[in-house]
Amino acid sequence: MAFDDKAPNPVDLHVGGRVRMRRKFLGLSQEGLGDHLDLTFQQVQKYERGSNRISASKLYQISSALKVPIAYFFEGYGDGQAPDGFSESASEQFVRGFLMTTEGIELAEAFPRIRSAKHRRKILDLVRALSEED
Repeated sequence: MAFDDKAPNPVDLHVGGRVRMRRKFLGLSQEGLGDHLDLTFQQVQKYERGSNRISASKLYQISSALKVPIAYFFEGYGDGQAPDGFSESASEQFVRGFLMTTEGIELAEAFPRIRSAKHRRKILDLVRALSEED
């Protein structure tokens, strides 16, 4: 597979996105993670964007700081092709991409805490209505 030399490598983008998602899930700032790793927040930002590659030793430190196994950062990567030959639909790719955003993480954390099924349904109806406006 050929990659554009100027664009971040897709693996670096994926791993960086997973670092960001986990960091946000834990409520840790870029500065806070940087403190754990003896890095500036700017370096953490570059890792998360995929513009700087994360070395194996740094990935090990990040996995320890974020309390996940190293394999976590590679979960879901693979050209949209599952090992058993089934491919991920465009809708599934979109959902996975959304769940890696700040808003996706916040919604995924908050929505299940709404106890009322009626309220959850109304929120879904509102979201659908707002999405149809665009």
